[in-house]
Amino acid sequence: MTERTAELAVVSNKSFQASQAVNLHHYDISSALQTTLEFGELISIFCNKIQAIIHHNSVEYLNTEFNLEFKRGVIGRHSCNYALQIEDQQLGELKLTRSQRFSKTDLETLESLLCCLIYPLRNATLFHQALQKAYTDTLTQTHNRAAFNDMLSREIMRASRGGQQLSLIFIDIDHFKLINDEHGHDCGDFALTSVASTVKDSVRGSDVVFRYGGEEFVVLLSDTNQEEAAIIAERIRSNIESRILAYGIAVLNLSASLGVSSLKADDDMESLVKRADSAMYKAKQTGRNRVCLN
Repeated sequence: MTERTAELAVVSNKSFQASQAVNLHHYDISSALQTTLEFGELISIFCNKIQAIIHHNSVEYLNTEFNLEFKRGVIGRHSCNYALQIEDQQLGELKLTRSQRFSKTDLETLESLLCCLIYPLRNATLFHQALQKAYTDTLTQTHNRAAFNDMLSREIMRASRGGQQLSLIFIDIDHFKLINDEHGHDCGDFALTSVASTVKDSVRGSDVVFRYGGEEFVVLLSDTNQEEAAIIAERIRSNIESRILAYGIAVLNLSASLGVSSLKADDDMESLVKRADSAMYKAKQTGRNRVCLN
């Protein structure tokens, strides 16, 4: 059974300033931590740098705001845990373990060294919050087109290197212009947010939903072939159709046309997107409220 030797909250690095010695260890760690704004890399660099000072067998870092979990090493019997925080900003939780108990001196030294980590973590938090905001569609709270282009480029490279499957689902709300014309743009916005919610509820945890533009959405499905993507697309279509929305005295019966494409050996971003878009327009032209493949 793991024995927990310390459970401390880092409220502010000011609480450590009295014990912090200005020495080469702190300077070296601080300098190394200025090289990245990625949480996992920051934790890895920090733990590598302090290993000779505070030996540990494993590290675990959790950041619920960004749904991040970083683990490395073999868990030891004894552990020390820190809820990292500066002022009112949560920076995640850090846990170190090893087979020997952490002494009082070890913990004091570690707490002093954590001064070097707090501000880089805050900078990373601010950076990723800004990035998250820039990549989010404010109306539907899905990812936006800029995020789609960035993620699709990475996923195509990853799938091509690893010989993995990759699929897209394009979704277009049927007769959306009529909703705006008959009930106003506020009702149109209500329909968009409702469809976005339905799509997010219909896909798997690993799938990513984007608002592509206007009344169009796209779902990026990693490690998914065309047949599997078609099953998910049909579930999305069915769930949108079966959901009846009330807006004031208006009752909205929505439907959507969906197109599915999967990555081929000679595909690039443009060709993969074009095939999914063409399949979606085929669904429109052949009666709407259906799924077509390309």
